[in-house]
Amino acid sequence: MLGEEEDGESRAVGAAAFSVQAEEGDTRQRYEELCSSLNMDGRARCEAWLSYQNMKRNFTLEGNDLHWLARALYMACRKAVPTVSKGTAEGNYVSLTRILCCSEQSLIEFFNKMKKWEDMANLPAQFRERTERIERNFTISAVIFKKYKPIFQGIFRYPQDQPRQQRGRKQRRQPCTVTEVLQFCWVLFVHAKGNFPMISDDLVNYCHLLLCALDLVYGNALQCPNCKELLNPNFKVFLIVGLTEDFHNKDYKVSSDPPCIIEKLCSLYYGLALEAKGIKEHFWKPYIRKIFDKKLLKGKDENLTGFLDPGSFGDSLAALNLLPAQSVAVPGIAPTQVEDFAFSMVKLH
Repeated sequence: MLGEEEDGESRAVGAAAFSVQAEEGDTRQRYEELCSSLNMDGRARCEAWLSYQNMKRNFTLEGNDLHWLARALYMACRKAVPTVSKGTAEGNYVSLTRILCCSEQSLIEFFNKMKKWEDMANLPAQFRERTERIERNFTISAVIFKKYKPIFQGIFRYPQDQPRQQRGRKQRRQPCTVTEVLQFCWVLFVHAKGNFPMISDDLVNYCHLLLCALDLVYGNALQCPNCKELLNPNFKVFLIVGLTEDFHNKDYKVSSDPPCIIEKLCSLYYGLALEAKGIKEHFWKPYIRKIFDKKLLKGKDENLTGFLDPGSFGDSLAALNLLPAQSVAVPGIAPTQVEDFAFSMVKLH
């Protein structure tokens, strides 16, 4: 009898060990699939797995193992890596947004568990401060995007459910849709936002920067015959900037320079006109000129127009989507919280 009991215990222990090995094997397989979908480099892949294993040996990790592994990956991606010409660079530029999407978790959940991971790993204050900054920037971006949609829909027609334009070489000259302009304007703002760290974390300044983006895109829409039909006919700002009621007619010709509607936008959406104009002149326009000079926006660089024209829009949008964001919605995210985190276009570094 005693021997039978011992055999039973041995079998139970063996079955438990097999179950643990099978579970770990399944986790490792899912982890490798995650790394492959992210095109993760070998150094970060190995380092994140070892970090996860060490954490699991010392702490109870509740919930989805892949979510904890995503945190380990994020930290491994943020570490300095060697480069060919400059010695080292911070991180391997895998965006947090892609990590979140591929591991199927929300940004809010990520931050909640990241704080627990930081405590368990006893991470330095510098890393904790960076996490807090990312979370703060996300909150600001979420607030701005909620403001953006109603303002955009006041200026342009309501975006309908339209099939996504296939902008290959043969289809490149198709006129842009309202939905594409909505996306384009937001992405343009996001990249500009990341290039002005001196106004970071300031919600008012970011809202003014957003009005600058809307002002530029509206002016371009007026200049482009194919885009006039995208404008909201109830947006009466054209009376303020000197246009007449028949400007929607295809034969109507606007002035060579687009009008400035910053002041009107400020009066409608509680902005400070003087500050918004200052941001437009000293931050916004120099940045837009710079990306025109780099041929990222195609059009007429003398008055910053033409990028909505059918012959330019596809290339301009594609170039913006390929730009690395400096400090966007969540430095270190495009997104499934706020409206698919703004078309999953807001890149997180």
